[in-house]
Amino acid sequence: MTPSAPTPAYRRLSVEERRSQLLDAALSLFAHRAPEEVSLDDVAEAAGVSRPLVYRYFPGGKQQLYEAALRSAAEELRQCFDEPREGLLLDRLAHALDRYLTFVDQHDAGFSALLQGGSVVETSRTTAIVDGVRRAAAEHILSHLRVTEPGSRLRMTVRMWITAVEAASLIWLDEDKQPPADELRDWLVEQFVAVLSVTARRDPQTSALVEDLLADG
Repeated sequence: MTPSAPTPAYRRLSVEERRSQLLDAALSLFAHRAPEEVSLDDVAEAAGVSRPLVYRYFPGGKQQLYEAALRSAAEELRQCFDEPREGLLLDRLAHALDRYLTFVDQHDAGFSALLQGGSVVETSRTTAIVDGVRRAAAEHILSHLRVTEPGSRLRMTVRMWITAVEAASLIWLDEDKQPPADELRDWLVEQFVAVLSVTARRDPQTSALVEDLLADG
């Protein structure tokens, strides 16, 4: 009798490994479908586990799983703007936008759900998670500008631009990802300089920053 092939050794996943596996499966589904269209059965099937196991790690059900997945996506978005403090500022901003638009591209149909929350599952907690991404991005940009005490006009300008980036990304998806990502990136960088230049007419702090930016360019 020919001996059968050895059965691969089973490795029990740690709690963190299993949780990460479930979050990866959920993020993959949320990346292409709205949260209200994804069930726990879908997540269990994608992860290759049973529905009760999903509940064991996320006893709050779909809402808890969605919020955990959103936090994971939010952390990835935060890291997009965490660029090393070296080189020209606008080059650093372009590199950050490259990562941001790559995230948008990879999560195309689900970007709105991941970033803004779904109509069914949106809560004050999900709103706070997403707002935290925007605030973190603003802090990173102000840090790159070497501003420790930004005035209200400068803070508002930076946050307005971040909102514009988010809106442009959603429209970009609606427009079948046109113009190409590198053109959109350059356009958004130019808009950053443009909105700072407008604010500079009313704010000495921003005016000094614009002069430095133009000098670097």
